[in-house]
Amino acid sequence: MNSKTKYIFVTGGVVSSLGKGIVAASIGKLLQARGYKITIQKFDPYINIDPGTLNPYEHGECYVTADGMETDLDLGHYERFTGIQTTRANSMTTGRIYKAVIDKERRGDYLGKTIQVVPHITDEIKRRIQFLSHVTDSSNTLRGSQKTAAPDFIITEIGGTIGDIESAPYLEAIRQMKWEMGRDAVCVHLTFVPYLRAAGELKTKPTQHSVKELQSNGIQPDILILRTEKHLDDHLRQKVAGFCNVDLECVIQSEDLPSIYEVPVNMQRQGLDAAILRKMGIPVGETPLLGPWNHFLELRNTATEEVRIGLVGKYDLQDAYKSISESLSHAATYHHRRMKITFVNSEQLEQLADSIEHAEAWNTLKAQDGLVICPGFGQRGIEGKLLAARYAREHDVPCFGICLGMQMMVIEFARNVLGYAGACSRESSEASQQLQFSGEKCETAVQTGAGQQDEVFVIDLMAEQKHVSQKGGTMRLGAYDCQLKDGSKVAAIYGKSLVSERHRHRYEFNNQYLTDYESHGMECSGRNPASGLVEIVEVPSLRWYIGTQFHPEYQSTVLHPHPLFMDFVKHCIATL
Repeated sequence: MNSKTKYIFVTGGVVSSLGKGIVAASIGKLLQARGYKITIQKFDPYINIDPGTLNPYEHGECYVTADGMETDLDLGHYERFTGIQTTRANSMTTGRIYKAVIDKERRGDYLGKTIQVVPHITDEIKRRIQFLSHVTDSSNTLRGSQKTAAPDFIITEIGGTIGDIESAPYLEAIRQMKWEMGRDAVCVHLTFVPYLRAAGELKTKPTQHSVKELQSNGIQPDILILRTEKHLDDHLRQKVAGFCNVDLECVIQSEDLPSIYEVPVNMQRQGLDAAILRKMGIPVGETPLLGPWNHFLELRNTATEEVRIGLVGKYDLQDAYKSISESLSHAATYHHRRMKITFVNSEQLEQLADSIEHAEAWNTLKAQDGLVICPGFGQRGIEGKLLAARYAREHDVPCFGICLGMQMMVIEFARNVLGYAGACSRESSEASQQLQFSGEKCETAVQTGAGQQDEVFVIDLMAEQKHVSQKGGTMRLGAYDCQLKDGSKVAAIYGKSLVSERHRHRYEFNNQYLTDYESHGMECSGRNPASGLVEIVEVPSLRWYIGTQFHPEYQSTVLHPHPLFMDFVKHCIATL
């Protein structure tokens, strides 16, 4: 292939949440299967520097790259589908774009010129899009990039919907790049074809208007992907092709499917990857078989027995724990089981705990084969997570604590095994104080029948965080080494002694109490070799009771499920 990098832009119209990220990841997967080197990036039009400070209810999960960038959850789809390792260069926001331009202006880089959206903002967007063609390494580790062979394709997803005011600079940048690059750049436009049940008809008018909006920005889409709940016949596709100036073979339908992992196969069946190559003047060649991917789908589609996992958290939203649910699903598939995930609201669990002998709370948890104590921040809902951790420990139910979930395991063990009635995290204590100072009603995180106890910070603020005042991008972020203890369960699960996992936290296990924990049966089986930070705790006497300070869900992919999730699900199945 020509050594010159090709560009694929993925835009969306009519409504949001159509699945641009899944389409971008699917295109990447199909091109990879043909032997091309790809990378994928996401440009979000919001002004936040990154989604790290956004409420999960507004934006879903915050994904973290190996080099420590807080990003949109779509980067998780990119990695899970393709196996590439994204970096901070794969995620961009309007906030970062404008900040870069303003910083240059303050340094005098523009030599006194008037700074405008065109050309300065659009030039910065174009520079960021093309940056990955110069400095990129999908397998590079930790906190640096090194110069490697340029990717054959850079797939760029533009967040938001065509017609949004904030998307205008990105569309202008795409228009310029398509004009400058000719056949080396194509636009894939994803739209919605609604079905009017009362009329019994599929309507293409919204798609036509969306394409006209795109054309008004000087961009003619090369390929249309029509999101639909009903199958589209050739007559309707021909109608869309005619009204939108798109070849019939380039009008692809994306029907609702049982799983997002069937999308690449569906796209390949309709010739999406072949259409992209033809548009760019690249020989199509034979269609790849996607053998391992189809094997995964076969296992998934033929599984009949269920494994039931309860996600104990406070964000009652499908996308809030996206990477965890997908990692569990990967593991269940390879164990030939259907994953049934039940969200267990930790705040409601607290309320149930007030019932006689916790009967209702126990019944809620008893229905699960295993529990995942989810990550999060703040005080809200932590008592429910502690309740779930205690139930799992006392009833020997497989339990996986992630980040804050691991910290809840540590606190619960201190309260009910070590005898520290006032055990807590400094995070929840500080949250309580802040609420009290503001005059809001607040229940102290640590209370007993005898009243409030002295606080024992078994989870404390990291030393390097004590003088940090800004919130965005200031936590312990990205991949760090973890040395596994010889003879521990986690060492056996990983099959090696040193691993690297991604982090996103401010608070840590307080090593002052390390000896006390280990003498009472909770083993600190993973530690960072440089800082001594406890990364993993486990209770060896139980079937599966493991907590990780890091987020293993960020490294589970379709073809390479994470070993911790694989072993956890295996033990959940053994309880059936």
